[in-house]
Amino acid sequence: MEFYQISGRQTRKSDQAFCTDDSSGKNRPTDSGSFEKVKEDLLSLDRQICFPLYALSRVVTALYRPILDEFDLTYPQYLVLLVLWEKDGIPLKEIGDKLLLDSGTLTPLLKKMESQKFLTRERSEEDERSLVVKLTTKGRNFKKKAECIPERLFADSGLTQEKVDRLKRALDDLLVRLAPKLGNSA
Repeated sequence: MEFYQISGRQTRKSDQAFCTDDSSGKNRPTDSGSFEKVKEDLLSLDRQICFPLYALSRVVTALYRPILDEFDLTYPQYLVLLVLWEKDGIPLKEIGDKLLLDSGTLTPLLKKMESQKFLTRERSEEDERSLVVKLTTKGRNFKKKAECIPERLFADSGLTQEKVDRLKRALDDLLVRLAPKLGNSA
C-alpha cells in the first residue's frame, strides 16, 4: 500500500490524491505508521480547525444579537455600516468583496437598511450598471452610538487587548490565505 506524508500525517494515494506535502508541493511517500489510525485521527472533531471557527462564529454572532437588537440591526447590517464608516460612497460590489457576500445576499440587506434610513443606493454616474451605496445623516451619526458595541463584546470575552490583537492577526492571516480559494463564489 502506498502512503503519503501530509503535514506530519499519512494518507493513502487512492484516498486523497489532492493532498500534498506543504513544503515541496509534491506528494511524498512514507512507510511508517498505520493508515487507519492516522485516518481516524485526521477525522477527530478535536483535530479540526473548522469546528472552533464555526462554533466561535455562531457564539460571537449570538453575543452581538442582543446588543444589535437594541439598534434594530442584524450582524450583517452592522458589518455593512462598519465598511461604510471606513469609506462612504462605494459600489455595492466593493462592499460585497470586503464582506465576502454576493449581490443576491447584499441587495435585500441594503434595501432594508435604506428603508431604515441608514443609507441610500444610487446608480453610479460613471457606470449605470454599478450601484453606489452612501450613508445618510442617520447612518453617519449612528457611528457615535455604535462605539459601545465592540467595547461591550470585548468586555464579555475576558481577553486582554494583547490576546485579542494576536487572535485578530492570526484570523486575518488565515482569511487572507483561504478566501482567494473561493474565487468569485463568496
